[in-house]
Amino acid sequence: MLVASHRGPSSFSEAEDGSFTVRRGAGGVVSALEPLLTRPGNETPATWVAAAIGDGDRAAVRAGAATVPDLDLHLLELDPHAHRLHYDLVSNAVLWFLHHGLFDLPRRPRFDTRFREAWDAYTAVNRAFADHISACAPSEEVVLVQDYHLALVPGFLRASRPDLRVTHFNHTPFCGPTSIRVLPDAVSSSICESMASVPSGFHTARWARAYEASAHEVLGADRPVAPAFVASLGPDADDLAATAASPEAAVAARTLEEQVGDRSLIVRTDRVEPSKNIVRGFLAYDLMLSEHPEWQERVTFVALVYASREGLPEYLAYRQEVEQAAARVNERWGRSDWQPVVLDTRDDHARSIAGLLRYDVLLVNPIKDGLNLVAKEGPLVNRRDGVVCLSREAGAFDELRDGVVAVHPYDLAQTASALQAALTMPDDERRGRAARLRSLAAARTPADWLNDQIRAAGG
Repeated sequence: MLVASHRGPSSFSEAEDGSFTVRRGAGGVVSALEPLLTRPGNETPATWVAAAIGDGDRAAVRAGAATVPDLDLHLLELDPHAHRLHYDLVSNAVLWFLHHGLFDLPRRPRFDTRFREAWDAYTAVNRAFADHISACAPSEEVVLVQDYHLALVPGFLRASRPDLRVTHFNHTPFCGPTSIRVLPDAVSSSICESMASVPSGFHTARWARAYEASAHEVLGADRPVAPAFVASLGPDADDLAATAASPEAAVAARTLEEQVGDRSLIVRTDRVEPSKNIVRGFLAYDLMLSEHPEWQERVTFVALVYASREGLPEYLAYRQEVEQAAARVNERWGRSDWQPVVLDTRDDHARSIAGLLRYDVLLVNPIKDGLNLVAKEGPLVNRRDGVVCLSREAGAFDELRDGVVAVHPYDLAQTASALQAALTMPDDERRGRAARLRSLAAARTPADWLNDQIRAAGG
């Protein structure tokens, strides 16, 4: 089996003596796949093809040191300028914004000659992946291509190695047949033609339907489109339990208790990312405190968030908006012995797990989300029969709807009411919902998700 993803399972750092240290790569794909592909008993190491991301990765490739146990790791040293255009300008500033509905369409996007250069770079990076896979994959190998960064790889592989059994899995939403027309015609055609050449997977049937409708809109109703498949990712319960029992999580939990005391606790844990809708979450909380003053000084909102994609101006601006929104709530309602919002911007996984252990209410209110694994992880580790307020625009909502309080991500009044309902929910209803959520969240595992992709590929 061969996995292709933009970010690899390991990242490398070079020491002064020329040696290299290795740490686990970031991201949900790595967290889900790496333990499965390196588990004992695998007869042949799986191959993982990814980009060399930083200077340490590139130095390790040149030194022949980009190796890890139990995996056949191939890091591609791409042209740095082309790689930046591929990742920042096309993958994140265009495709991510398109699929999550983030464009301010009267103003953006503007597809000029610079975008054409960036699209050429995106195409070149995808071709480099496909060429490498074509050269190294055995006959009839199962190839699992991951996410929107590599949307053109399936089409290139179909042309060069038709023997390979290829799938493409999109971890984001898909934009739909109206929004796909925002892209230049050549771009939308290239993406849809490539994805349509192989089974393409999504976390929920809603995104699969949006993709199929988009492909037919762009390619024409008579053009064959390989059937999409649905394979929702589940949390790694053992890994969550191990982190929850770790000394680091215990220290983080004690710190949280000192901050919150015996108050009720609303928690969120996210990247600082516009689609996560953090600002509206604070505005809804502010509205709840105004409409239900009995909760003043009795509840704390702890936002455990961490920086993301700060090479893009939109993300830097959104971080400022998040900080300002939290500060306004604290200025309006704060007391000498009560800080209504605690905004913690450290990238600390154990801290996030401590928050999930302790929450009374977990707010997950994205504008759009391919899945949102936090909505499943929270119920598995929480120890207080906490209530999950979940956006109906999160992919996980389709699976968890029977146990959550639904949130409309744009409706502040409705979100404020949802928070109030969650905080005041009777104990017996909280216990019942928490039990249902634990069952629903545990219904799927990372192994189920991987096996669904292998089956879709014909493996």
